Amino acid sequence: MDRTRLRRSMLYVPGNNAGMIRDAAIYHSDSIMFDLEDSVAYRQKDAARMLVFQNLRTLDFEGIETVVRINGLDTPYGREDIRAMVKARPDIIRLPKTDCAQDVQEVEKLIEIEERKNGMPVGTIGMMAAIESPLGVINAYSIATSSDRLIGIAIGAEDYVTAMKTARSASGVEILYARSAIVTAARAAGICAFDTVYSDLNNEEGFEAEVRLIKQLGFDGKSIISPRQIKLVHDVFAPNGKEIAFAERVIEAIEEAKAKGSGVIAVNGKMIDKPIVERAISTLERADAAGLRDYSSPAEGVLHA
Repeated sequence: MDRTRLRRSMLYVPGNNAGMIRDAAIYHSDSIMFDLEDSVAYRQKDAARMLVFQNLRTLDFEGIETVVRINGLDTPYGREDIRAMVKARPDIIRLPKTDCAQDVQEVEKLIEIEERKNGMPVGTIGMMAAIESPLGVINAYSIATSSDRLIGIAIGAEDYVTAMKTARSASGVEILYARSAIVTAARAAGICAFDTVYSDLNNEEGFEAEVRLIKQLGFDGKSIISPRQIKLVHDVFAPNGKEIAFAERVIEAIEEAKAKGSGVIAVNGKMIDKPIVERAISTLERADAAGLRDYSSPAEGVLHA
């Protein structure tokens, strides 16, 4: 499991839609999440599971991370989802409605049983936990640290605001605490944090404002429901030219200080401390992962036009 890969966009694909499953890779989201839970009617659960299983086994998703959102263990479908999906080998199994660490650990045990049955190394399948309730938000850190398989935790806003006896608003003030708690827990645990979907496809201005907000809060990326949303998310999360240039200068200053045997690092006359260095390294890692620096040019690290 690679916790460092780009996960800016996670495209929802209903598990009962053969056409969307077949075409999912052409849009180049960072991750594709095949949904066996809320987007699939009860009478179609078994058919959707088989459809996702067959496509995971036969289609080439071109290196895109594959995620399957299973049904909960409190339903008749969760255990069957785990049995089939471990055999299908997606990169990640996503748990819905996670309230506590035990929810993660119960699913982890079932995944391990199926890995062993199928001759797979234990730990092959990663996990993600969606937090969708006030109790889950309170337990966010214990959830985030409940398993070495967890690559990230995510907020599911619709169930959360319902439980809070409120509703979604344009400002998102009603989920600000939950977002902050989840991203803080993820950072403390050293895993990724994912934001909830934005369902008004006709309000691009509102969508952009929300993506900028969650990036500022520290999220790694956002779950999305339409390929139309991918480019904007990627653009917002990409480091800009000024940020990359400063980060490169910070790294150059570090090397210069090392060469001189100096412990003092300065850029443009200002002292550079450890948090700034860490942000610079992170900026360049994200720029490299997004292909924003061109190492084939005479000047290493030149931005792509």
